[in-house]
Amino acid sequence: MTAPVWTNPLALTDLVDWGVIPTMIEGESRTSGKLLHKGPEGRSECGLWICTPGKWACHVTRDEFCHFLEGRATYVHEFGEVIEIEPDTAAFFPQDWKGVCTVHETVKKVYMIR
Repeated sequence: MTAPVWTNPLALTDLVDWGVIPTMIEGESRTSGKLLHKGPEGRSECGLWICTPGKWACHVTRDEFCHFLEGRATYVHEFGEVIEIEPDTAAFFPQDWKGVCTVHETVKKVYMIR
């Protein structure tokens, strides 16, 4: 079995349009990206995710680790915790994390969902 590798994820050009975030509050955040790997039965996945500016309700349905490479965003947990995202921020969102995400500048991140 080989290990999938990207040496420069920001240079990827063969991205897939994943559509508009369905829980928009303001604006119209569009997402795109590319999968690096999808685990058996789709239980896990990792890849590159890109999201344009807007504000939307966020519900994390499975544990997710993110390393943000570009852009700026603010995540506000339903209980008030504020997470400011800027380039080179790493964050872990546990399953059932709920809040609001505001993307100020297009965000690019590599992620792992389990």
